[in-house]
Amino acid sequence: MKYQFIILLFSVFVFGSVIGSFLNVCIYRIPAGESIIKPRSRCPHCLTTIKWYHNIPIASWLFLKGSCAYCGSTVSVRYPLVEALNGLLFALIFYRFAFHPVTPVFWLLSAALVTITFIDLDHQIIPDVISLPGIPIGFLCSFAIPWVTWQESLAGIAFGGGSLLAIALGYEFLTKKEGMGLGDVKLLAMLGAFLGWTAIFPVIFIGSLMGTLVGVPLMLFKKADGKLAIPFGPFLSAAALVHLFFVGFFDPLMRWYGSILLQIWQSF
Repeated sequence: MKYQFIILLFSVFVFGSVIGSFLNVCIYRIPAGESIIKPRSRCPHCLTTIKWYHNIPIASWLFLKGSCAYCGSTVSVRYPLVEALNGLLFALIFYRFAFHPVTPVFWLLSAALVTITFIDLDHQIIPDVISLPGIPIGFLCSFAIPWVTWQESLAGIAFGGGSLLAIALGYEFLTKKEGMGLGDVKLLAMLGAFLGWTAIFPVIFIGSLMGTLVGVPLMLFKKADGKLAIPFGPFLSAAALVHLFFVGFFDPLMRWYGSILLQIWQSF
């Protein structure tokens, strides 16, 4: 039985990596305003249509030694990385939830977050074509998630989008410059739709903590003097996945942090 589960888990990884191959298309074409359906995958250098056996996730890149089969130009390691990452997330979600109806829901969410993460890293944008449809889709999917009611999903949309919007407007008011784009606001509203309002505060907290741990050393290394633009979308996405896998694990930390905020509020 153990070996059967390992085989099943590997099959899920393969399936996730195939989806990851499609996500690579989305990551490249959505910011360029191109169709994600047509034309078929092609080399970005020589524009030759890639044959199916040159497009096997991870394996083809390794076999071709990271180069195009036709023109020999270098193919970024980003492609197998996205495929492997999505395969790993699919496998972890299946390991966590098995055959529960929430499994395909969270596969959909994780695939969207992988796409958003790499687009935001490349272009500092979170495309509306993913986040805006993701809000009603997340609300509909909440009916398949036993621990998220449709009321909590609606509250998550309002609280998620509203809280980050308030932070963005407050920062802009105090500093007279934009510090956070509306793409992050829409992303958090989408996360609230899938995960419910109770996930919003942990996601913001964990995402901010991750952003600080990565951003501060990066600014010091690049001597950016606090002016280095670091997209927040990848950290929100990573925080949502952390919350998804370890829901409840951070509750004591959240209560401690909340008590500190309450004390600061009461001191005024």
